[in-house]
Amino acid sequence: MLTVHHLGRSQSERIVWLCEELEIPYELRRYARDPVTMLAPADYKALHPIGTAPVITDGDLVLAESGAIVDYIMAKHGKGRLALRPDDPDFAQFLYWFHFANGTLQAGMGRLMILNRLKLAEDNAMLLATRARVDRAFDLIDARVRDAEYLAGSAFTTADIMTGFSLTTMRYFQPYDLKRCPNVVKYLGRIGARAAYRRAMEKGDPGMALLLS
Repeated sequence: MLTVHHLGRSQSERIVWLCEELEIPYELRRYARDPVTMLAPADYKALHPIGTAPVITDGDLVLAESGAIVDYIMAKHGKGRLALRPDDPDFAQFLYWFHFANGTLQAGMGRLMILNRLKLAEDNAMLLATRARVDRAFDLIDARVRDAEYLAGSAFTTADIMTGFSLTTMRYFQPYDLKRCPNVVKYLGRIGARAAYRRAMEKGDPGMALLLS
């Protein structure tokens, strides 16, 4: 059976959410972060050589990287749901936003988190450049969801699942004020109203406040 190894407050929430959206059978195994370091416990790190979330197992398969896991689950269980076909006029948008999630947004927020923890001077060139890059990423999303209901267009897709973590739970690690992005707040309202999202978050991180605004 497909097993989702979920590390609390991590990108593996994407995989729990995807499974709930598709309504497929899966086993959820939850792991808690070290309360001091906030890192994954040793048994989670032992699952895969890279030692980070997410990780799934499916029979003898052990697979990491959220994008790869989403593609794998969609290929086996998607049945045409939550993705756009190549002949769809919004197909390129779907691809762009699916890859934007980790290629630009999550990567930028991760770099900013590390730089902030270094306690650099406020006028540090790298810090300022990274902040500006993250602002541009949020501005681009805000403009997109001003003009479209979801990132790929009118349809909810895995692009939204990939991006949702960075806009919400990632802000526990790298705070970001969404007051400057009113359309993102409205978009997260639509995301947060989805029954599958609510189920996934309650199963994966019960009791955690959802950062939807």
